[in-house]
Amino acid sequence: MAANKAEQALVTRWRGILALHARTQCELDRVLHRHGLCASDFEVLDVLAERRGPSSSCAFRVQEISERVHLSQSALSRLVARLEKDGLVERGLCAEDRRGVRVSLTAKGRALHGEVLPVQRAVLTRMLAD
Repeated sequence: MAANKAEQALVTRWRGILALHARTQCELDRVLHRHGLCASDFEVLDVLAERRGPSSSCAFRVQEISERVHLSQSALSRLVARLEKDGLVERGLCAEDRRGVRVSLTAKGRALHGEVLPVQRAVLTRMLAD
């Protein structure tokens, strides 16, 4: 019976984590929508903003981004195409591997990220406070 209680506590904790994630994701989508973004869009911009500078070394390979934002490569490719269409990112060939694609922020993307960063961080602070 003790194992059953421990197991149930584990499941309850897991479901609490899932619920918190869902609530936070919905709130991020709601507030970021005012800026023309969804939570996944912002996550990609946020990852790309970590690398500074005008050279290709400030870009991430698509595979690197997908590992950090937890999207499949196909979903990420569609998202990057949309961000590129909006002028927020640009894609280029990877110098080390001509089959690879690198993605970097444009000036417009960097400006939007800077504008929206405090909004996203405020939501995280509010939703994840203990």
